[in-house]
Amino acid sequence: MMNLEPIEIKGHTFLAVSVKLPKTNLLVVTSDKGYIMCGALDVALLNEKLKDRKVIAGRAVGVKTIEQLLDAPLESVTFEAENLGITKGTIGKDALLKMV
Repeated sequence: MMNLEPIEIKGHTFLAVSVKLPKTNLLVVTSDKGYIMCGALDVALLNEKLKDRKVIAGRAVGVKTIEQLLDAPLESVTFEAENLGITKGTIGKDALLKMV
């Protein structure tokens, strides 16, 4: 099952996507510029192999719901996210607000 829903953070609207997979959930919250995601995100791949795409993204691990993703500290971020001031440990919703 897949769920798409808009969520609002401090007057900005983001799109939350959750996909129920066998034994796990895929969780993403996106803006027009970038996104945060659960542990399925491969930040190293984005930074190394896909560096030319300049992806703005952050990864939180151990989250099972969109709410947890929004409240979790990011475990890793892309180089492009760092350029926006998003660092490891930034709370998910705070990272999204820097992506507007």
